Amino acid sequence: MILKDDMTGETEALKRLALLGGCQNLKISSAVFARETETSMQTAARRLKDLEDKGFIERKIVGDGQYIKISEGGLNILRNEYYEYKKIFEDLKAPIVFLGEVFTGLGEGQYYISLDGYRRQLIDKLGFDPFPGTLNLKIDEESILRVRELNEIDAIRIEPFKSEKRTFGGGKCYKVKINGTEGAIIVPDRTHYSRDLMEIVSSKNLRRTLNLRDGNIVEVVYDRRGDKRTGKG
Repeated sequence: MILKDDMTGETEALKRLALLGGCQNLKISSAVFARETETSMQTAARRLKDLEDKGFIERKIVGDGQYIKISEGGLNILRNEYYEYKKIFEDLKAPIVFLGEVFTGLGEGQYYISLDGYRRQLIDKLGFDPFPGTLNLKIDEESILRVRELNEIDAIRIEPFKSEKRTFGGGKCYKVKINGTEGAIIVPDRTHYSRDLMEIVSSKNLRRTLNLRDGNIVEVVYDRRGDKRTGKG
């Protein structure tokens, strides 16, 4: 119970800092923070130090106050809170929409998609023969949050396989439409890409079909109403 209450206090403090501008560099005194959080100055100062010690904020003390910036760890706490509220207020059957900026990847997609062990599974499980290559997208902050929604839905599983020389890892897929064209998000079990990057496969050369260039923004839509697998299996 103490841990739960402590986390609630941390979340509320981070939320208040964010609303005051703490996602950037916020100059604020402990007295002002105490007033904003309706606590004593001692409690406010202790809370800020605790957030700093846990790595949730970055803090620089100056003569007339302090500069505070919420760290990535602190932002993740707020993202989780935001996601929980989305589950309460949003239609959980509504399509999940991602926005991403096209960029040129390392060219690995063409190699892996062309491997017989992957290609046969993609044909069998997705219902199309994939173009040898992936469309790489850098998704926005809102879309990163929606990936968590996608992760709670049963995926189409791509199994690992072995060749004579090495083992190739598995992954999961979700059927989607990219600017109205059918395809699938593909998520390898192991990847060097960061969480803001998304790979798309399709039967078509999406760059050519959709006339895409690096920097173009595309819409990727996963339709939960068209997929009976809406819960973890």
